[in-house]
Amino acid sequence: MSKDQSAEIMSRPLPNGWSWVPLGQYVENHDGRRVPISRSERESRQGAFPYYGASGVIDTIDGFTHEGEFVLIGEDGANLLTRSKPLAFLTRGKVWVNNHAHVLRCKPGFSNAYLAYYINSINLSAYVTGTAQPKLSQSMMNKIPIPVAPPEQQTEIVAELEKQFSLLNEAVANLQRVKANLKRYKASVLKAAVEGRLVETEASIAQREGRSYETGEQLLQRILDERRSKWAGRGKYKEPSSPNANDFCVLPEGWVWASGDQLTSVITDGEHITPRRTPDGVLLLSARNVLNGRLALEDVDYVPEEEYERIARRIEIQAGDVLLSCSGTVGRSCVVPSGLRFTLVRSVAVLRPVIVLAELMAYILQSPLGQSQINDRKTQTAQANLFQGKIRQLVFALPPMAEQVRIVAEVDRLLSINREVESDVDTNLQRAQVLRQAILINQFSV
Repeated sequence: MSKDQSAEIMSRPLPNGWSWVPLGQYVENHDGRRVPISRSERESRQGAFPYYGASGVIDTIDGFTHEGEFVLIGEDGANLLTRSKPLAFLTRGKVWVNNHAHVLRCKPGFSNAYLAYYINSINLSAYVTGTAQPKLSQSMMNKIPIPVAPPEQQTEIVAELEKQFSLLNEAVANLQRVKANLKRYKASVLKAAVEGRLVETEASIAQREGRSYETGEQLLQRILDERRSKWAGRGKYKEPSSPNANDFCVLPEGWVWASGDQLTSVITDGEHITPRRTPDGVLLLSARNVLNGRLALEDVDYVPEEEYERIARRIEIQAGDVLLSCSGTVGRSCVVPSGLRFTLVRSVAVLRPVIVLAELMAYILQSPLGQSQINDRKTQTAQANLFQGKIRQLVFALPPMAEQVRIVAEVDRLLSINREVESDVDTNLQRAQVLRQAILINQFSV
């Protein structure tokens, strides 16, 4: 910020008894007591005391370098510009701070809470240097003009803010509880679907109507026959491995356990050689684009046509394929919609079901049954991975085809309602954040 800009702000009129004071004159700086810490050391010292690091949030760590009441203001990171989180935190008691935050304590007569609230009410971009690596240096921070109210008014402002934020925090906590309940509800719907408790079973309906039906076991045999008849791979056809039913719970009448290997004609992943990207062309998707139930196409890459054709010689994605994120963030799944042309990098696996409804396969992968298997089979080194061999071993509960249709329809209906409520909750959480900022700005409107 230029001297003229700072001077312009400090020339603005204030209520009687207020005065503009540069932050550097308002605080004692304790940056010299910060302790840098590596990620590995931080992970090994998880404990009871707050920790402020590069993420710009308070976490906990075992140990402390400060004790008392302090104001922590982020020194670097994208949050200085995006303001997706508060920049200033008021800490009381023991806290461990590394070199990603300034450590301040207000001088006698000034309120630490007042300072933290004010910093979170203003835009600091004029004081931040750099865009790729934004930084709020100590010298620039010290220039921030603070509208200092008399001590008793500082106390009143802080009390009013805390009262309003207490009500707002309670509302946000209620919304978060609703969101958690929605997540549990979704899991319970998928669990009931996989266990044959969501809709009436085909066996029960057939018995009531006095007719026969194709059981899951008969369906599995039909799948295996078709899989074998359409084999176009190299060498001799190899029968897929079957699961050990004794390892799992008892299924409803007419259902059968089957492996991913048995139910698919293809299990593979995306391109392993780094594709040549271009500003436009054919979509190139990765694990970040695979969400539960849908593809996210807001942040995508592209490859030229000839690169797409090269990759498609190994695997060409088809409508009805099931996609599973298998590297980094592992375990999200969705079905490929019709009319979308794209290719993949290796962080996404492709499962091509034979006869089985792709939607049911994706729901089973998202269910507690599917997620527990994925967590058991993924490897964790620098990042999590679920390799093709482990995907083939995943076990699916296979109901009769008519029952699959009813299950998918009912899951679709219930989760659609769930998504609508969740969307309303997210909207209200966003409104709460806007309201929080409006409350701050209203208190410091000078």
